Amino acid sequence: MTSRLTSLIVPVAALALVLGGCSSQETEPDPTEGEGKNLVEVSPLTGEQFEDGPPDNPVMLVKIENTPAGAPQKGLEKADLVVEQLVEGGLTRLAAFYHSNLPKTVGHVRSLRTTDISLAKPVAGTIVASGGAGGVVDRVKRNKLGVVIEDEGGDGFRRDPGKSAPYDRLIDMNVAAERAEDAEIPGPYLPFAGDADDGTGPEPTKASSASVEFSPGQTTEWKLGKGTWKRTNGFAEKEFAADNLIVLEVPLSEAGYTDAAGNPVPETILKGKGKATILTADGAVDATWSKKGIGGQLSFTADGEEFTIDQGKTWIEMIPQGQGSVSVE
Repeated sequence: MTSRLTSLIVPVAALALVLGGCSSQETEPDPTEGEGKNLVEVSPLTGEQFEDGPPDNPVMLVKIENTPAGAPQKGLEKADLVVEQLVEGGLTRLAAFYHSNLPKTVGHVRSLRTTDISLAKPVAGTIVASGGAGGVVDRVKRNKLGVVIEDEGGDGFRRDPGKSAPYDRLIDMNVAAERAEDAEIPGPYLPFAGDADDGTGPEPTKASSASVEFSPGQTTEWKLGKGTWKRTNGFAEKEFAADNLIVLEVPLSEAGYTDAAGNPVPETILKGKGKATILTADGAVDATWSKKGIGGQLSFTADGEEFTIDQGKTWIEMIPQGQGSVSVE
């Protein structure tokens, strides 16, 4: 189905200004802006110009297992943006966003969480999951987000014969996208720097490795190589190469239900503000993140000034405030 990117069509010369100003999903584009000028269409997930025009599909968010039981993760390297989130038992799960590229094989697919609402809503993402506990699916739908869920007869799922349930589900993203409802993308996920960006901002601290601790049992290790950041203890068949690695300290609460093993399910609602660490090939910058409401765009300040994110692929780590930590060397 076609995904409308009307609010992402902007003048080339004003790309950085417009993208930096899209602060929430309620923002309406100026219908007169850019008249008579060369227009471009840019990815809401990477900030990069589409060479052949925007994709004919909505943004798709796939829930992916992030433990050895679900290894190897398939198709992760083709995502545009990935978020790692804390789930029950101190473990993490991935929310991988696909828009510009739809692999035939992505997985292994797991169930959604209430946290996914605040992840998907800024780009009207359709959530792909194997299922959802309790009233979680209803909450997602009440927030006017699309879902492709195997437990509800969603198409494109198949079993990996080499794995055991519930770690054996794969999804064909082409089939999932064909069945997804059309969705108008409100704006860019991040305040991407445009071609006219002057490169101002604090001087990055040199960094070539990072350790991101979510819980006593889960620390994700990162290494900079050939200009991108990759996990060194990940489970992917081919690792995601991040141009931007962003660590957010986020508030954590309980979702109000437990998993099958009786573990309380945590809920991270990505809104408000907190500390951030932004890593690129140039190094690390300490910043503050903010987000107005669950549908708002993430924005950043550093040294009291607005801070934009380099165009390219991004991995976001959401660590719990007061419990998680990030160490950069």
